Amino acid sequence: TSPPNLDIPSSTFLSFPRFSFMLNPETTQTKGVAILGSTGSIGTQALEVIREQSAHLHVEVLSAYSNSNLLIAQAKEFQPNTVVIGDEQRLAEVRDALWADDIKVYAGAEALEQVVEMEGIDIVLTALVGAAGLRPTLRAIRAGKDIALANKETLVVAGALVMSEARQRGVNIHPVDSEHSAIYQSLAGEILNPIEKVILTASGGPFRGRQRSSLAGATKAQALKHPNWDMGAKITIDSASMMNKGLEVIEAHWLFGTAYDNIEVVVHPQSIVHSAVQFEDGSIKAQLGLPDMKLPIQYALGYPRRLPCAFERFSFFDYPELTFERPDLETFRNLALAFEAGRAGGNMPAILNAANEIAVARFLRDEVDFLGMTDIVAGAMAKVDFEAKPDLANLIASDAAARQVAAEI
Repeated sequence: TSPPNLDIPSSTFLSFPRFSFMLNPETTQTKGVAILGSTGSIGTQALEVIREQSAHLHVEVLSAYSNSNLLIAQAKEFQPNTVVIGDEQRLAEVRDALWADDIKVYAGAEALEQVVEMEGIDIVLTALVGAAGLRPTLRAIRAGKDIALANKETLVVAGALVMSEARQRGVNIHPVDSEHSAIYQSLAGEILNPIEKVILTASGGPFRGRQRSSLAGATKAQALKHPNWDMGAKITIDSASMMNKGLEVIEAHWLFGTAYDNIEVVVHPQSIVHSAVQFEDGSIKAQLGLPDMKLPIQYALGYPRRLPCAFERFSFFDYPELTFERPDLETFRNLALAFEAGRAGGNMPAILNAANEIAVARFLRDEVDFLGMTDIVAGAMAKVDFEAKPDLANLIASDAAARQVAAEI
């Protein structure tokens, strides 16, 4: 909440890291973490962080949709209080495997929403893919749990609702995306200094520099070869099409209260400058480091402490040249569509996201070509009814309608 006697909008204070009292470094108390999507790329890296930081962090909840074998192995190592498997047909398999470990096992989406309210959870890492992360994230916020947000679609689909709920309940949202974590870190100590511009960096993906005409025959294998990051298939395709950066623009708008005209995307092929903030005096603060998601994950989970770690260190001498380019909005139209959806507001970002999830799924099944994904998203944005002030029910309905229209296209 806003400090007394300061004439500053309350929304400003969710735009900056909110510092709490530092715990005594010698304390034996550890922070309880729920990982939603523990078998995915972010989830597995989060467990690497927790394994190294066991003096500060422990696992309370693990969840996965269908990768029961890995979920069981994770549960046996980290001994959480509770495990949730999304695919209800795998409940017996997981329950039987963990019976001797005295770990509670549940199945299904509703169970996932319920377990985030558990008393032992201090922070919920939402690492689910797509719009599926919205409901459990909202439930965790309403239960007063801090959020480590790796599921950007939560804010893309329902940014106004999510941020309003977080403000009302005094919940901290710590971004995990490397770009938003960089902005978050750059804002530390700047609580009274308004942002003039947010600068989001983008690697450019595997097709950087290509002309639009040359991408018609781009294959799935080519699109999945990201030059710098090791990520899941969905986010890697989004990076290749620049939709991922578009979703990050919308996420940045909600996280930092920044107008779309004050958000700039810069292509930075080396992925060393993770993002930056420009202030009213023209000064720019940026966060730099090697492209390793474990660093922003650890920063979010350990906040407000910067926990010591053995991650590889960046050296300027290894990168004597850092380059920056303007994005090609003609070739990568998804980025332009995301700005368009964000400026329209209402349910348009939800339509954009849902249509894109369908488009990417079809591309990964070789049912549409690379450029066809953008056509699907644009078509859904044109055909699904616009709602200026949607509630949660409207957003869920818009998501379903956009998926149907996208599938028809």
